[in-house]
Amino acid sequence: MIDLYIDATPNGWRVSVLLEELGMAYTTCHVDIMKGAQKEAWFLKLCPNGRIPAIVDRDNADFAVFESGAIILYLAKKSGQLLPQGTEGESRVTPWLMCQMAGIGPMMGQSNVFYRYFPEKLPSMIQRYHNECRRLYDVLARQLTERDDLCDDYSIADIANWCWVRIYLACSIRTERRET
Repeated sequence: MIDLYIDATPNGWRVSVLLEELGMAYTTCHVDIMKGAQKEAWFLKLCPNGRIPAIVDRDNADFAVFESGAIILYLAKKSGQLLPQGTEGESRVTPWLMCQMAGIGPMMGQSNVFYRYFPEKLPSMIQRYHNECRRLYDVLARQLTERDDLCDDYSIADIANWCWVRIYLACSIRTERRET
């Protein structure tokens, strides 16, 4: 049994989507990030970085894993699903997972912050992050031109990327390029 500590964010969604895809039993524990629950001592014991999601694997001596990318890799390896076995197969999926973690997630996160939440509207910052998001969407689109999945077979890379790019309208990112 997995305990999933989560709030409604793309990083949280991708772990819950993966658990559903794997058919693993889990319980959901809400961590209210708007009230700062992720910074409370009880949660920092699970996740020293103070960010959701985190899991506790009750079947593995209450083993805690934090950071969504690490959780995804842990669960895929534990289940033997959605991550090819062997160095070559895993090395086809991992770069697309890392692209999401190092590019799409942070860029969309910043785009969302500057567009929706930052007290000052800074057009140059909004444009910078929107443009980088569009560039990354183009990278994904090129990869998907002749295939249905990022790495030929449905994998953790598809789940991780989909959970972020699906919210492009919430960040007001238009998929067509606009010259300015």
